Amino acid sequence: MVNFNRLVSFVAIINAGSFTRAAQTLGITKAMVSADLKRLEAELGVSLVVRTTRRLAMTEVGERFYSDCVRLIGEADVAVQQARAGQDALTGTLRVTSTAEYGLRYVVAAIAEFSRIHPKLKVEYSTSQHHADLIAERFDLAVRLGVLRDSTLRAVPIQQFCAVPVAARAYMATREEVVTPRELAVLDWVGHAGFTAPLTWTESRTGKTTQTPNFKGVLEADTAAAVLALVLAGCGAAILPDWLVANDLREQRLTRLVPDYSLPRQGVYVVFPDTAHVPAKVRRFVDFMREFQARIE
Repeated sequence: MVNFNRLVSFVAIINAGSFTRAAQTLGITKAMVSADLKRLEAELGVSLVVRTTRRLAMTEVGERFYSDCVRLIGEADVAVQQARAGQDALTGTLRVTSTAEYGLRYVVAAIAEFSRIHPKLKVEYSTSQHHADLIAERFDLAVRLGVLRDSTLRAVPIQQFCAVPVAARAYMATREEVVTPRELAVLDWVGHAGFTAPLTWTESRTGKTTQTPNFKGVLEADTAAAVLALVLAGCGAAILPDWLVANDLREQRLTRLVPDYSLPRQGVYVVFPDTAHVPAKVRRFVDFMREFQARIE
């Protein structure tokens, strides 16, 4: 195998235009540069450079080889930088916030694995039903669901989900079947305090859309987990994220209502301050969350 340093010497000679200046660039002697070129030509069995009293010129083979060497050296530099970056130990503190339900299902598991990879980094995790002010509350990043309102933050999508109308099977057993979104209004509803916007439904067969108000009831809670508990207790119907109710639907504790209609898909995002220089701990955790989410889906 050809010695890589000889490729570097060859490129330096061409770039500098002389053995002397190439030696100065590489921090070695002129004799070493000359020896590298001679050995390289001997190993290849071709002449790469034509020497005259005034200048150096590449042969036709040398020109093609020079282009390949420049590419190889560039790729090697990138590989070295990436390897070094991968080994850099993250230190300091990473402060993360999300909603409690999504956090328990996904974020905590990701933090546990990330922390094992970077044991010198302290991670502080906080839950909140309300969007925290990342700057004022000194969070490095947040995991948020649904529609993003703060345009001053940078957002990286990591997942999509659907909101689905559900009710306990025992609750629906005593009522007539509802077929269309408008018929949902006859049911008792458990509302989520944070969601009041109208609902747009799309019929899967025709693509036709229907809009309804966000259904209200005598019960309301400020967390999706509490809403789900009330629904499981037979208090009525609710619209909840599919990832939260998947197990209960599979185990037939819940039933999905108006299955021929769907609500718009929503996103899950990692958001962080849109600064000129994003800290390495934030970049690495965002990349990890994307990889982690793709792996478990």
